Amino acid sequence: MSRKQWNKFKRKRINFLAVAWITILLAGAVFPARIAPFGSRQQIRGSVLEAPSRTHVFGTDSLGRDIFSRLVHGTRITVMMGVSATFIAAFFGLLQGLIAGYYGKIWDTIIMRFTDMLLSIPGILLAITIIAILGPGLNNVIVAIGIGSMPQFTRVVRGSVLSVKEQDYVVGARALGQRDLYILFRHILPNIMGPVIILATLRVAAAVLNAAALSFVGLGAQPPTPEWGYMLNEARRYMRSAWWFTLFPGSVLAMTVLSINILGDSLRDILDPKTYY
Repeated sequence: MSRKQWNKFKRKRINFLAVAWITILLAGAVFPARIAPFGSRQQIRGSVLEAPSRTHVFGTDSLGRDIFSRLVHGTRITVMMGVSATFIAAFFGLLQGLIAGYYGKIWDTIIMRFTDMLLSIPGILLAITIIAILGPGLNNVIVAIGIGSMPQFTRVVRGSVLSVKEQDYVVGARALGQRDLYILFRHILPNIMGPVIILATLRVAAAVLNAAALSFVGLGAQPPTPEWGYMLNEARRYMRSAWWFTLFPGSVLAMTVLSINILGDSLRDILDPKTYY
């Protein structure tokens, strides 16, 4: 990051709050056993639906499990699902966009019509359809969300390739007889990674939210997995009698999605040379 980019980043203090929250999440994902005072499945006798206290800072759930500990252990699952689904979408979307944008003609027609077909179906509905075929489970949720996010990457990469492939350095590489693969991965790919990185950051937030939604309706994580969406599903019957049961998992999920979106917007402002604030 250059000094100019760093100055643009630090002008908004909310960026540091977002980075701090994401750092805390990553620490929880890497060292959950050192941060959480209890196990994710540990039931404490006599602590069913106990309000927040010194022993249980976020209270306990309907089975006497410490909510804070389950949220910490669930961080690894949430991070894994969001990053894995985005990686699948970015990898295959990148390949499709490179082929469609560089070669054009029949390849462009086939890939973009397939992409348009996927875009015509709402992402969450497409994910539900895929899970209905594959069955519920964390791995199937990752695949479903990845496929649902793939069209966005395909369109962004294709548009970037169409503009870059007419640049002088690409035309010159063709004139020198360099192979297509060399041109694609040596000249074109490095110059289109900015929009891909920005989109990937934003899609991680969407993937986390979609994974929580699918787990909430019973299609994702299965009990007793400490996944945030499933924890909200367990808590919905106790919204009036145990407010902490829904408040803390919902707040952690909302803060995570918001922080990732803020970071994505900041990356867009930094990587876009036309953006100033």
